[in-house]
Amino acid sequence: MRRSLRSILPVVALALPAAAPVARADTPRFEITPFAGYRTGGEFEARVEATGERRDVDVEDGGSWGVDLGLYRDPNGIYQLLYSKQSTGIDSSDPTLGKIDVDTEYYQFGGTLFFPDENWYIPYLSLTIGATRFNADGGYDSKTRFSGSLGGGFRLPFNDNVAATLGVRGYLTFVDSDTDILCISDAEGADCLLRSSGSTYFQAEAQLGLTVAF
Repeated sequence: MRRSLRSILPVVALALPAAAPVARADTPRFEITPFAGYRTGGEFEARVEATGERRDVDVEDGGSWGVDLGLYRDPNGIYQLLYSKQSTGIDSSDPTLGKIDVDTEYYQFGGTLFFPDENWYIPYLSLTIGATRFNADGGYDSKTRFSGSLGGGFRLPFNDNVAATLGVRGYLTFVDSDTDILCISDAEGADCLLRSSGSTYFQAEAQLGLTVAF
């Protein structure tokens, strides 16, 4: 019996390294998730032309879109690059503000953890950091600020490589109080459309995407 074990053990030791690459090959290395979303939230201050006073104005709720790229760390986690964009108007009776669409773009890097179970869906939690870029047509200067996001939701697998992704994400942008946003610079100075209404700018987004892993 001991001789049999001694003869089997070297074979097992040689077989394990050869089997390991096969197991790793079964796990996808990359994934891509294009998604459509609906984003809400966001507040600025705007100057009333008639009185010169400032009042709070909201960014209109509206559709968004983006793409999420993932590099698998292991079967239960990925490193990710996230881009999301919304183009929407300002909720204001001021005709100058009413005709301008503001682009809010998020460029984020972070990671996602999956929590697989015996259920047919897979919960996930995502945390990212990066930058927020505000921009608008009409010659206005863009503004970029540091931001982060926290998201969560569910994966609904169709097979080992394709799944529907349903989730929500909150974006928090850090801005200095009374920071001017969307300015037009000229020889006499700068004419700014909006100003931050606090030290943070928050938006929430519902997302529906299709994940393809390969």
